[in-house]
Amino acid sequence: MIEFSGTTFLWIKALHIISVIAWMAGLLYLPRLFVYHTDAAIGSQMSETFKVMERRLLRAIMNPAMLSSLLFGGLLLASSHTDWTEGWLHIKLLCVAGLLALHMMMAGWRRAFAEDRNAHPQKFFRYANEAPTLLMVAIVIMAVLRPF
Repeated sequence: MIEFSGTTFLWIKALHIISVIAWMAGLLYLPRLFVYHTDAAIGSQMSETFKVMERRLLRAIMNPAMLSSLLFGGLLLASSHTDWTEGWLHIKLLCVAGLLALHMMMAGWRRAFAEDRNAHPQKFFRYANEAPTLLMVAIVIMAVLRPF
């Protein structure tokens, strides 16, 4: 366990929250881009524009935000403030694993669009757009209310 001063701990927590907000923004926006991308004809200017937008969102915002969320969250977990016996923490971490899985799936879907081989209809991405929200709600409830 790592012992942080009160101020250092609060800075790490603030950086974690900022990182998570940025990551969530990307997790909510990228599937929405996919919804619109499915309507664009392969090879069209619109399709090529979506490819650039999706690549930049994933590489410049989502990947760094995910990594910093994991770094600062890991530091918080490694601190002496963490009680590993509390059930809420295990559920929260399971939901975070779900966000990581979604992130990786979205990266794969982006790659498929980049290679003009998307196989999913618009409705699929509309549903995929809801999954990060549901996981985020569960994570916030676990972290704030700590129900068990």
